[in-house]
Amino acid sequence: MSVIILGIESSCDDTSAAVIKDGYLLSNVVSSQAVHEAYGGVVPELASRAHQQNIVPVVHEALKKAGVTKEELSAVAFTRGPGLMGSLLVGVSFAKGFARSLDIPMIDVNHLTGHVLAHFIKAEGEENKQPEYPFLCLLVSGGNSQIILVKSYNDMEILGQTIDDAAGEAIDKCSKVMGLGYPGGPIIDKLARQGNPKAYTFSKPHIAGLDYSFSGLKTSFLYSLRDWLKEDPDFIEHHKVDLAASLEATVVDILMDKLRKAAKEYKIKEIAVAGGVSANNGLRNSFREHAEKYGWNVFIPKFSYTTDNAAMIAITGYLKYLDKDFCSIDLPAYSRVTL
Repeated sequence: MSVIILGIESSCDDTSAAVIKDGYLLSNVVSSQAVHEAYGGVVPELASRAHQQNIVPVVHEALKKAGVTKEELSAVAFTRGPGLMGSLLVGVSFAKGFARSLDIPMIDVNHLTGHVLAHFIKAEGEENKQPEYPFLCLLVSGGNSQIILVKSYNDMEILGQTIDDAAGEAIDKCSKVMGLGYPGGPIIDKLARQGNPKAYTFSKPHIAGLDYSFSGLKTSFLYSLRDWLKEDPDFIEHHKVDLAASLEATVVDILMDKLRKAAKEYKIKEIAVAGGVSANNGLRNSFREHAEKYGWNVFIPKFSYTTDNAAMIAITGYLKYLDKDFCSIDLPAYSRVTL
């Protein structure tokens, strides 16, 4: 009998639902919220209200696209945390009510685990190359920058992580300083493709071990920009593509330097990248270059699996379902937690 999992993701400002059948993705519906652009960041109260409006139609659309009825579902997997508490509560509450009404198991998923396991999503007609355990995963997003040793789907160890800002957060803040809008990541990425990555030099941290730091880079960028603007008030407009390219190159260098150290220290050549920043063109190119230079077997996710999506929640739920790793209905959402 087939195992069909409905996945629900509502940790931040995207409402998403996906259906996976026997490990293969049938649908992945995402509803994004444009309302936050005017505020230069996600407004939690507005996000949770939008989730309330979106959750039912998004789940309905996911089931419809998958050609699956709710009665055929084996279980409901949902993001329990971390994330914005108001947003999480909408998804968690819906999942509880939906699973209870169908009398099927519930599976709680850690959002960060979902990003890592997105590499195990399979789709008909695609290559479906998956990393072998153990592998290293660089998880980079607006809120996280971590190097993770993945021993199995339910056994992961954080080898290094940011001690202050995350990589995506630093890029967003630098974009904001330049007046480029929100979210900054895609804007910087687009501009960087046209610029010279060696045009400007910014500060790189000297942190022991495999941990990251991006606050120094952010400060270096801010102070450099301040000095250049004194000489030329239109400096940003005249040099924004080179600024974006140099900023992106610095972030990628910082990320890859520690990843190389981890790969060497743990003697692992199976290397994956995940999270929102893994959509960045410069980082993807660097992964391909490292694969050639160091003989790495690299895994770069599809763009649709990089941002917050329910497909990664559904595949994690599927793997947990096979182990009968269910949760009780009284489990609360959590806003902060590590893997």
